[in-house]
Amino acid sequence: MSALARSPQASAPATTSKAMSAAGLRAFFNIAGSWGLNTDEQMVLLGAPGRSTYFKWKSAPESADLKRDTLERLSYILGVYKALQILLPDTTAADAWVKKPNTAPLFGGNSALDRMLGGNMGDLLAVRQYLDARRGGWA
Repeated sequence: MSALARSPQASAPATTSKAMSAAGLRAFFNIAGSWGLNTDEQMVLLGAPGRSTYFKWKSAPESADLKRDTLERLSYILGVYKALQILLPDTTAADAWVKKPNTAPLFGGNSALDRMLGGNMGDLLAVRQYLDARRGGWA
């Protein structure tokens, strides 16, 4: 038996792109609700899909098979949410933080949401790395 065949990863079922897409979208829409995001803000964070695509994803996340770009966006957003829950254990404060003005140089007096709504993947990454660094994680 080869080493590959014996590894736990080789015997574990592969996570399908559709399963990851559905889970990521469900988490995203829950976070968007917690953060009080409107439809346009959600669409920007998701990479500006067409309106019909967005509403299809929202009504039936299990039918989505997202591209790598969108999955990466979801990963950054979930990371931002998780970091906030660690840094600010009060859920209300953690959820409100994204919309509050921030004097850190990264934000220039604007909110983290303003930065993330820049529309670029790098904006999401920058906020994620900022929070990871604040909580002592890797950046």
